[in-house]
Amino acid sequence: MYGDKISLTIEDILNKDFKIDARGFRPQEVDRFLDTIIADYNEYNNMIKEYRKEISLLNDENTRLKNELRRLKDNISAAEKDGAHGNTVNNVDLLRRLSQLEKVVFGDNNNNNGNKE
Repeated sequence: MYGDKISLTIEDILNKDFKIDARGFRPQEVDRFLDTIIADYNEYNNMIKEYRKEISLLNDENTRLKNELRRLKDNISAAEKDGAHGNTVNNVDLLRRLSQLEKVVFGDNNNNNGNKE
């Protein structure tokens, strides 16, 4: 991922040899500067490793939450279907009870009226 954008490794920097000529840079200054670069580069590598771990953990958590969301949506959908079906059953049950009650109430009245006549 990051390897394509970074061309030097810590070892490349550490093992770099400069040619020295009469007017060249002071080797001690170059070495100190390269030491600073190596320290920074090492810190960047550590940060990248930590970020990769964090990304992996976040991706895992994201996957877990997506699965949980999907499961909850399925549960809600099933509950809505059961609830709608349950209401239908309850309504049918109520209609049967009312019908039986009407038969009892009006049936007795018709029977009583029939007996009186």
